[in-house]
Amino acid sequence: MTKSFGARLSAAVAHHGPVCVGIDPHRELLAAWELPETPEGLEQFAEICVEAFDGLVAIVKPQVAFFESFGSAGIAVLERTVSVLRASGTLVLADAKRGDIGTTMAAYARTWLHDESPLCSDAVTVSPYLGFGSLEPALQLAQDNHHGVFVLAATSNPEGPQVQNAINPDGRTVSQTIVDEVAARNAGSDHLGSVGVVVGSTLVSAPDLTKLNGPILMPGIGAQGGGPDDVRRLVGDALHGVLPSVSREVLREGPSVSALRAALTKSQESFAFLNS
Repeated sequence: MTKSFGARLSAAVAHHGPVCVGIDPHRELLAAWELPETPEGLEQFAEICVEAFDGLVAIVKPQVAFFESFGSAGIAVLERTVSVLRASGTLVLADAKRGDIGTTMAAYARTWLHDESPLCSDAVTVSPYLGFGSLEPALQLAQDNHHGVFVLAATSNPEGPQVQNAINPDGRTVSQTIVDEVAARNAGSDHLGSVGVVVGSTLVSAPDLTKLNGPILMPGIGAQGGGPDDVRRLVGDALHGVLPSVSREVLREGPSVSALRAALTKSQESFAFLNS
């Protein structure tokens, strides 16, 4: 693998559109799909999602926690899901939100970003709230292995502003500092950088993203209230690289593969303006 994650993502978005679709097998969806809350039900859920989305979307985002809740059997399902998607060329973003220091962060990085790991994904979400520098093991390994990292910057949960909107001595909010740190990592890239940020689509306002030169994952689309107008409002002139992330809006149409694909297509059409 010689192309950077940013280059691969740009090519995938050009071909499929910018939508990122989640694989979120939480218990309510398992019940709605009439699947048992067991490893076997989890596997059926994941297999249906793979059949519906593989080769039709730029990037797929499994929510790691819903697999971990089933213990080793759930991790095994996640390993197979990631492997099948990546083997066919579909990009995988592991939504793990890892964040720690030193050797522990390095171990998390090896889990999700080392090519010899059974859970190796194209990119992983990480939390910078032990200090941006604590992410260095993941950022370095991602760079070395041509993978990507998405850093939580401005999330839309009600508790987020307590930390993310705090003002640093230099007058910037913490979330703006995170965005600026990511922009510095992407500086000099001839194409879309490989370090992205996560910015909630239901926020009242967002940090300045104009110098990011990297992907912007925007969760909260659809069932949580976010939509195309919110993306335009929050991102402004930085539309290049935006990845609207949809999960329940699409997944609630399952378990029919054709219905899942139809919902995905509808979402892709809603955000076609991002590719224009």
